Amino acid sequence: MRRVAVIGIGMTKFGQHWNKDLINLAVEAGSNAIHDAGIHQKDVEVLYGGTMSGGLFINQEHLGSMLPDYLGFKNIPSVRVEAACASGGLALRQGYIDIASGLHDIAVVGGVEKMTDLNLGSVTKVLATAADTEREAVFGATFPGLYAMMAKLHMHKYNTTEEQMATVTVKNHKNAMHNIFAQFHKEVSISDVLKSPMIADPIKLLDASPITDGASAIVLASEEKAKELCDTPVWIAGSGHATDTISLHDREDLLTLKATVGAARQAYDQARVSPKDIQTVEVHDCFTIAELLALEDLGFVKKGDSGKFTQDGQTQIGGKIPVNTSGGLKAKGHPIGASGIAQAIEAVLQLRGDAGKRNTNAEIAMTHNVGGSGGTAVVHIFKR
Repeated sequence: MRRVAVIGIGMTKFGQHWNKDLINLAVEAGSNAIHDAGIHQKDVEVLYGGTMSGGLFINQEHLGSMLPDYLGFKNIPSVRVEAACASGGLALRQGYIDIASGLHDIAVVGGVEKMTDLNLGSVTKVLATAADTEREAVFGATFPGLYAMMAKLHMHKYNTTEEQMATVTVKNHKNAMHNIFAQFHKEVSISDVLKSPMIADPIKLLDASPITDGASAIVLASEEKAKELCDTPVWIAGSGHATDTISLHDREDLLTLKATVGAARQAYDQARVSPKDIQTVEVHDCFTIAELLALEDLGFVKKGDSGKFTQDGQTQIGGKIPVNTSGGLKAKGHPIGASGIAQAIEAVLQLRGDAGKRNTNAEIAMTHNVGGSGGTAVVHIFKR
């Protein structure tokens, strides 16, 4: 397989975009990525676009045709990729496989979601389609409820506290203050989190990622093209993808996302690194408990230790392993299909040294994107 590099990045601000539709957002992010790569639209050979549910959110399907049409990529192959909240990460993996195989030399990989056109109840129903509709959602289970069960068990088994989970929120909001693309630019305290409205005990409003509009895009290139076009390529050193049962009740262990463990193992093996080599990581913190579980499943701490590890400041910038320097899904925002690509953009910014006050001086970075309650996971490792 050939080496694959990221040579261009682009994204919109994440948040509520009342005056932009899905295509406006996708075109803005895609155009920014192409400009950053220093290429022309005619140079793009293939497009992979991640989006969870254009049909339910905005009544628009067939995005595999619509996206290249409006981006000006006429007649190229284009694939809409869906893996619930991991749609962006899986689109990245498909683009990576395409270039690595030798099929194409330059690909645009993007993610987009327009979520705020629906009311909260309707959005909740759409998101519930990423769970087992017949065995979970039909009985009223929502994603806050599913993750609340994980959180309760983690608290019972390992003495994890609500304050430790709140520390995730505090840290991620602090990081987002220095990310111009983030949805929230407001620091919060542990007290703010604990006093926020309860959604599903013990998960409160400020333990949860928001409803967000936004798009993100990157340009991938083969090694030959990357060296020709880019002075600062960032290389994809490892890529992993795995699945698990979609329903929580079928899992051997509610506190281990086997999809994450499997995807991480693939990426570590391919990149020939271990957890101790990773210097910064973007994890899928749809809820604060999800960040704690990710730290364990990715191998940064042993099972049960993530709460204290986070409370001790080890995941802050300057800590042992900076986590979600972008602000994460929690504070950067979570436009479902775009989140996995936005994670990759943060990894690229870190490795280029372009993250400003968020810089970690990292040479190896990781991203971790999860679909649903852990039914899908995609992990990528990047190197300078």
